[in-house]
Amino acid sequence: MDKPLDFTHDSSNILSEDQLQCSICLDVFTDPVTTSCGHNFCRSCLTQHWDKSPQCHCPLCKEKFTKRPELKINTTLREVADHFRKKGEVDKPEVLCDVCTGEKQKALRSCLDCGVTFCESHLEPHINVPKYKKHKLINPVKNLEDYICQKHEKPFERFCIDDQICVCQFCTLDDHKNHNIIPIEEEINKKKIQLGQTQTEVQQMIQDRLKNIKEINHSVELSKKNTEKEKSDSIKTFTDLIHSIEKSQTEMLKMMEEKQKVVENQAERFIKDLQQEITELQRRETELEKILNTEEHLHLLQVNPTICSPPTTKNWTDISINTDPDVETLRTSLSQLQKTLNEKLSKTLNEMLRETVSTELKRIQQYAVDVTLDPDTAYPKLVLSDDGKQVKHGNTNQNLPDTQKRFTRYSFILGKQSFSSGRFYYEVQVSGTTEWNLGVVRESVNRKDEIILRPQDGFWIVILRNRDEYKACAGPPILLSLKEKLQKVGVFVDYEEGLVSFYDVENRVHIYSYTGQMFTEKLYPYFCPCLNDGGRNSAPLIITPVIKTE
Repeated sequence: MDKPLDFTHDSSNILSEDQLQCSICLDVFTDPVTTSCGHNFCRSCLTQHWDKSPQCHCPLCKEKFTKRPELKINTTLREVADHFRKKGEVDKPEVLCDVCTGEKQKALRSCLDCGVTFCESHLEPHINVPKYKKHKLINPVKNLEDYICQKHEKPFERFCIDDQICVCQFCTLDDHKNHNIIPIEEEINKKKIQLGQTQTEVQQMIQDRLKNIKEINHSVELSKKNTEKEKSDSIKTFTDLIHSIEKSQTEMLKMMEEKQKVVENQAERFIKDLQQEITELQRRETELEKILNTEEHLHLLQVNPTICSPPTTKNWTDISINTDPDVETLRTSLSQLQKTLNEKLSKTLNEMLRETVSTELKRIQQYAVDVTLDPDTAYPKLVLSDDGKQVKHGNTNQNLPDTQKRFTRYSFILGKQSFSSGRFYYEVQVSGTTEWNLGVVRESVNRKDEIILRPQDGFWIVILRNRDEYKACAGPPILLSLKEKLQKVGVFVDYEEGLVSFYDVENRVHIYSYTGQMFTEKLYPYFCPCLNDGGRNSAPLIITPVIKTE
């Protein structure tokens, strides 16, 4: 005995209900049969189609058959279709017979020619009576009128391409006469192909977005690893610095102890010499006292003359324990040590800050966008390159239409691209210039009258004035302290976070950030090369391709 098919798992994963629909009745197969060309239809649908057609052909591929094929039910496909039909009936509302009186029975089929839905017993004439066998039957539906032409009370069998609606055979003789009419099955097949293509595109879009999610998660994981490495490197750097300080402190204390020991040894030698001289002087004092107390005056006159004068000793007035040179040496050493530590600490912090900014730049450069200048917004004296990537002040007023978009009071120009969500980043070369403005503005900024460059009026920018005076126009302006002259400026915006940041791309330095802003309109990249200044500020602002940091 053959093993019964199991549709509970594998089959439902392989086949969808769309793949089990008859292209004639647009419902799940009932007693499906397969033509020699490989297409499947409900047995009754295909039989009725051939009964109405002068020649037998496949409703899908139009292959013609010289002899009407003998139709045999595809039992395997029927089991699969029955499984899907039963599965669908759980969710679908039950359709009842239109003919039953009293307690209505469950409907089995709907007839498009009769416009009536029948239960199994009332459907019997459509199975056995030749006249009714030619009627078109479909699976029972509640909205049967949607399948029937309300004007002619005939089933929709054709499709009008001109009016894009379903029509019956009589519609083609009056309202749709001379229109481009095709069999409804043909249009259904086209729509299924289109829907299939759309489904494929949607599936690809889903896969692309899943890939994007995977890439974002990978970026987050990579960023996490980099952060952990940076933390580890920072801890090691500061640990090494602390060890260096401790070592220097130990050496300093040791040096101080050695200096103190030298002083003590010197003092010990001086004291020893002094004690020796005191002993000798005390001995001389004793001799002198003895001689002075003698009663033999003649003997007094015969005393050695050297005894009459003090003994020779060191001149202690010029000798002292001089610690000044040692103290000065110590002070010099301490000063040098402090200077060395400060330099090392400053260097370490600068290197860490530069590394942090480099990592940050690498992260935000993935949001790089291709920005081009919009000539319709350009101040009439601005000169643009053909590729829309460069702009400078040309002194001469060009004859340009004064549209609503154009700036007519200041030498401003915007990018063509606008952004109302997400993040974006672009870079501008500013080398050779003496004045400029860069940043982003909201769409509704005043383009005709006097304005103030500040966030309240829709400007989030940094500016250069007088060759080396950089400011953030935060209202009031904030003077920026930069060690190097800017050559290339990076502009990054996070719309949802309300963040606009500026970077010195060449030196990997953060310039300034506007934080906690509230964006409610489209934002546009903003450029202002300022006045030509007699040729002293003739270098253009150049939008450059973003070269990602390694």
